[in-house]
Amino acid sequence: MEDLRFAWPFMIPIVAIIGAFAAAIVATLAKARVREAEIRERIAMIERGLVPPPEVDPKGFDTAMRTIDRVERLRAQGGGRHRRAGIILMGIGFGLMVLISFAGGAPEEGIGVGGFLVIVGVAFFVNSLFEKATDSPVGAPPTQPPPASHS
Repeated sequence: MEDLRFAWPFMIPIVAIIGAFAAAIVATLAKARVREAEIRERIAMIERGLVPPPEVDPKGFDTAMRTIDRVERLRAQGGGRHRRAGIILMGIGFGLMVLISFAGGAPEEGIGVGGFLVIVGVAFFVNSLFEKATDSPVGAPPTQPPPASHS
């Protein structure tokens, strides 16, 4: 017992660390149970033929909307991705040409290795010129005529 009198200052941080881990585990389990209940509620609504409103799962709704916005932006850019890839590959190819030509002392080898990447970059760039932006946003339902009213 005499040894524990000098050990208590070391026990405080140990208990605090163990308590923090225990609190984190309990909080994670509680969040998992709440999320599981939300998912079961959505499944029950879908099984009854109801469409769950976005307010039921705001995180999922926000994630879906961000995904749709990102895809629409990429489509609106047209060939932006291929254009950027082409410019980057051309820059890397020209850089390798210069590096190998000066460091290796043989300009022919530098043109061969770097020239390959430049040609691939030009192909990407030309590919971007043939792409055009689409008018219909991704995820939008196809347009249908309104139902006829029976008056």
